[in-house]
Amino acid sequence: MLDIKFLRDNPDVVRQNIKNKFQDNKLHLVDEVIELDAQNRAIMQEADGLRGNRNKLSKQIGGLMAQGKREEAEEVKAEVAKQSARLAECEKLEAELAEKIKNIMMIIPNIIDPSVPIGKDDSENVEIQKYGEPVVPDFEVPYHTDIMERFCGIDLDSARRVAGNGFYYLMGDIARLHSAVISYARDFMIERGFTYVIPPFMIRSDVVTGVMSFAEMEAMMYKIEGEDLYLIGTSEHSMIGKFIDQIVPEAELPYTLTSYSPCFRKEKGAHGLEERGVYRIHQFEKQEMVVVCKPEDSMFWYDKLWQNTVDLFRSLDIPVRTLECCSGDLADLKVKSCDVEAWSPRQKKYFEVGSCSNLGDAQARRLKIRVNGNGKKYLAHTLNNTVVAPPRMLIAFLENNLQADGTVKIPEALRPYMGGKELLVPKK
Repeated sequence: MLDIKFLRDNPDVVRQNIKNKFQDNKLHLVDEVIELDAQNRAIMQEADGLRGNRNKLSKQIGGLMAQGKREEAEEVKAEVAKQSARLAECEKLEAELAEKIKNIMMIIPNIIDPSVPIGKDDSENVEIQKYGEPVVPDFEVPYHTDIMERFCGIDLDSARRVAGNGFYYLMGDIARLHSAVISYARDFMIERGFTYVIPPFMIRSDVVTGVMSFAEMEAMMYKIEGEDLYLIGTSEHSMIGKFIDQIVPEAELPYTLTSYSPCFRKEKGAHGLEERGVYRIHQFEKQEMVVVCKPEDSMFWYDKLWQNTVDLFRSLDIPVRTLECCSGDLADLKVKSCDVEAWSPRQKKYFEVGSCSNLGDAQARRLKIRVNGNGKKYLAHTLNNTVVAPPRMLIAFLENNLQADGTVKIPEALRPYMGGKELLVPKK
């Protein structure tokens, strides 16, 4: 969410940013919020005048009564009552205008970084760099659920009977591989200086609206019936929420945190063949990284975060590339974002396995996360990135480590988490 003062002083910048994000339907909101803000400031000024005058008149009443000037005192009392009634009207109107302004400001997109490429949607995202050599083996790579079934490692039919589409049972070596990847990612981030956290898996509505846009909330979140609680779609939500309405000492920054959680997402809409199986699902687990830092340090941490994911995937012999998200592909709160994509030998192309985002002070402004720097308070910057989400990571892992005889090679880094195994051998 933008600072209302910034919008008031830079309306043309905000309008151009909206155009750059191809959201011209929101252009009218700039003039609306400027008008509402002008009304609100006028009402606030009137209310301040009424308060000062009421206090001044109230002091006169005692003096008039002491002088026996009862009639004059009653006239002043009547004037005080009249001004109090008007003040109550102003305060009510002030609250209404503030709420209208807040609701509009919540849907005006954040100002994107000048380095973000301008483009309409994800088809115009820009490749930054490739890491590792993509390989297409000289044997056929089966669909990922077919690979898992050879290890008796997945049961989608039972999951459909129990919970419906978008769920799965993982079993045996595949389930163990799933847990091994999570544990390895946890330790990988701890070794890089991040503090390990297991957060709440449900959050209140004020945290939800603080960490994401209304459109994202509607598309993603599951509401707990009868309670002010939502299941998290990623641990970033509760991790950033941890700092809601806090003033943190500048000396403690940056907070560098890595969190484990299950994630729950609606994932509305139909998807193609390659997004079936365990690619796009309602429930999965993820290791996340979150940073809360000073504004001048946020771009440094942005580069550190996506590099961590690249390094982790490369340590498991998986080729990846980074892709700069264009303006039209950025969620409204994001200043800058890039995707990490893993190579799929089956599809002979890359697919998304993680997303790194710098949100500037947008989440901090909504959640009132402030920093105290030598008595001067300012808003923190927040960033997040996927370390690893095993359902998609499993696809990349199995395809890139599959051997011609159907076995799956375990990279050296992961072997301690797999009981020392060097190969997974299919059961059928």
